[in-house]
Amino acid sequence: MMQRLTASLDFQTQALTLRAERQRLIASNIANADTPGYVARDFNFAAALRSASGSPQAGGTLGAPIAADVLAEGFGRSRVDPTLRYATPSQTNLDNNTVDMDRERAAFADNALKYESTLRFINSSVRTMLDAMKGPNQA
Repeated sequence: MMQRLTASLDFQTQALTLRAERQRLIASNIANADTPGYVARDFNFAAALRSASGSPQAGGTLGAPIAADVLAEGFGRSRVDPTLRYATPSQTNLDNNTVDMDRERAAFADNALKYESTLRFINSSVRTMLDAMKGPNQA
């Protein structure tokens, strides 16, 4: 019974954790926009979420650690090298830096919006569960 109540929250928690990690990566890219030779990094959010949720399409197993291939430390796991993608430069640069500020700003704003919506969904789910647990004479 409890597992059914928390299944949706577990999925949203994994999504929120991945969104936070992606926001950190994008912020790192923006911070290194003027670093010569810096290569922008990102990861495939959909594939990481499938892996984190144990979806059969990704070859994950039920109960696998949350995105162990992307997240560094947490929940008793030791540090794992993240499997990140390199950004393809849209335009050549003399210092070989591949950060495209327009792309990074758009990705940052998009990810921030999705992070906020995930938080709101979790909040709504918790409120709904609490309302369902109240008795008929509780307000």
